This record gives sequence, structure tokens and C-alpha cells, in this order.
Amino acid sequence: MTPPCYNQALLEMASQSLAELARTAEQKAGKRTPAQESHFLCTWMADSLKEKRFSRLVMDDLKEWVQLGRTLGAGADLKGLLERIAFQYQCAMATPQQLGAKLVALLATLEEAGWQVLTESEINAKLRLQSDGQPSVVISASEYQGHIEGGELLNPLTLYVRGDEKVLAEAAFANGLLLSQGNKKTTLVKHHKAYRLMPNNAQPALALLAQARQHA
Repeated sequence: MTPPCYNQALLEMASQSLAELARTAEQKAGKRTPAQESHFLCTWMADSLKEKRFSRLVMDDLKEWVQLGRTLGAGADLKGLLERIAFQYQCAMATPQQLGAKLVALLATLEEAGWQVLTESEINAKLRLQSDGQPSVVISASEYQGHIEGGELLNPLTLYVRGDEKVLAEAAFANGLLLSQGNKKTTLVKHHKAYRLMPNNAQPALALLAQARQHA
């Protein structure tokens, strides 16, 4: 039996957690408050860790969210987080093909929104981009030209981005792409964060999430 990848494990955990929240809500008189929902999910996640209910691939996520729930209570919005994960991962996993073509569409979307898009220069050392504060996306020419063939993404690709991360997240979701979380430490372009795009949207950790969610 093939072990689940991170995406599958995360989607299964989010879906089952929301299903359990809905199932137990039906047994209660009256609607749960956000604080009660957060408390239930925090307890459910903590129990899931103890009982090893889900794949070890999502154990670190669960630990982080349990701590978040205990610290922030309703402010952690665990239900909203799980709804966003379930909806966005279902959409991305439904059509994981043609990610190269989808990347081209993403760049066109950002360019139309006034972003500077650069894909013709080789990025192999630290550099500074002069853009007068204009939001920008930079992709090394060798990756943009060599990692995409026939619309398919063949190898991981890095986007160096400076701009509103919410705009990036929404555009990526709209084009069916899962981007990694931004990383300042690994970037080669000053004042930009590095985001990774993986073949088949197979991210090894929680992707950058948009605000889109599917409400119960």
C-alpha cells in the first residue's frame, strides 16, 4: 500500500476534524460559539496526537495548532483554518497537471495587476532588484525555461517575491497552484521572499493559504 503524501494526509486530517465538529454539533442543543468550536477542535487535535489518529506527516502541524488554540482560544480560528485547508487542497489536488501553464497564467495575472515580472535573468547569487517599491516576482531563467515542458512543471521552481502576500496567495489559488510559505532566509533577491512550486503541487509542508474557504 502506498503511504500517503503530505497533501493527502493534511486533507484527510482537516476533513475528518471538520466532520467530527459537525457530527458532534448535531448532538448539542443550540449552536456552538466560536470559542466552543475552538475548544472542541483544540481538544480533538490534542487527542489525535495522543492516539496517533493521523499520519505522522501532519504531527507538527497538529502540535502547532493545539498550542495556538490554547493560547488564542477563539482567536485561533481553527475551524476557519481547517475550512481553508480542506477547500483549497481539494481544488489543487483535483487538477495537479499543467502547473507550468498555470504558473504562466499566475504571472500574467500579477503583471496585469501592476507587478513587475522578471524571468529572463539567471539567478545564482545574491542580487538587488531596483523597482522603486513596485511589487515584483523574479524567477531564474534556467528554471523558468528548463523546468517547464509542454505546460508541465518537471522540477521544483523558486519564485522570489516582493509584494502583498495576500494578493499572491489569492492569485495562486485562483490558478490552481500551491506555493510554499515564503522564506526570507533562502532568498537570493534582496527584500524578496522565496516561494517554492513543486511538481504535482506536492508540497512537503503547509502551503501558503488564501482566504477562500468552503463553509459548512
